[in-house]
Formats: sequence, structure tokens, C-alpha cells
Amino acid sequence: MPKWYSKEEALQKLQHYCAYQDRCHQEVRQQLRDMNVYPDWREEIIVALIEENFLNEERFARSYVRGKFRMKKWGRVRIKQELRRRNISDYCIRKGLSEIEEAAYSETLNELVEKKGDRTDAANLWAFRNKVAHFVINKGYEPAMVWSAVKEIYPDST
Repeated sequence: MPKWYSKEEALQKLQHYCAYQDRCHQEVRQQLRDMNVYPDWREEIIVALIEENFLNEERFARSYVRGKFRMKKWGRVRIKQELRRRNISDYCIRKGLSEIEEAAYSETLNELVEKKGDRTDAANLWAFRNKVAHFVINKGYEPAMVWSAVKEIYPDST
């Protein structure tokens, strides 16, 4: 039989959960469901976490963007999709995406294109460019920027 937590126990556990790493509201709600917290207490606990600054979606969005861009080299499109999937507001998404500097974004895009190009074999230039571009687009970079970078780094051999 699952354990049922009191309101105070659940709040204390969630304070530790949120202090360890920034969380979004959706993750905290899921954690409350997993802990079998009485449904009427869930929103009260979330409000308490917000008031005590354990839960802050703008801070979550900013740290999420920084982490995914630096560690996984995701582009803005992928990051935005993932934040929307977590029901983050457009305002917080914009604030989060402002953490990515344009110069670093372009540099990372070029690094990904070059790295994938070094590991890609293809029968002709068109197929080669296509493989490289699709890899980088799937990482979440804007197609127009990707194709521009691919054509710049791997120009026509004429």
C-alpha cells in the first residue's frame, strides 16, 4: 500500500526536491501525484513553494536553456519545444532564450556543422550537405541558419 504524506512532510520533501535543482510547476505537480499527496493540498503546497522562492518558472526556464544549450548543444527551436511541453509561459520562454548569446549560438552551430561534416560520407556534395544539415536541424537549429552555415563551410567545388 502506498504511503500517504502529510501536508508538512510533503512540503519539506518538495523543498529539498526544488532546492536540489530548478523545477517547473509540472514536475512538482507530478511529484505530488507520485507521493500520493491529498489532492486538495497539492495547490496549497505549490503556492507555499512559490512564496518561499523554491519554485520559480522564469529561473527554471533560464537554467534549462543554459544547460541544454551548453551541454547538449540544442538549438532554440528544440529548447522552445521542450519548454512548451512543460507548460512554461511564452514570457518565461523568451526570458530563458535571452540567456543564449548570438555569437555563441552561431559559433556552436558552425562547430556542429563542421563536426558532423568530418564524420559524414556521401556520394555527392548535395547528399553530404543534406545529411549534415538534417543532423543540425534535428538538434533544434533554424533551417535557414543551418543551410547558410552548411553552404558557407562546404561551398560548391566549381
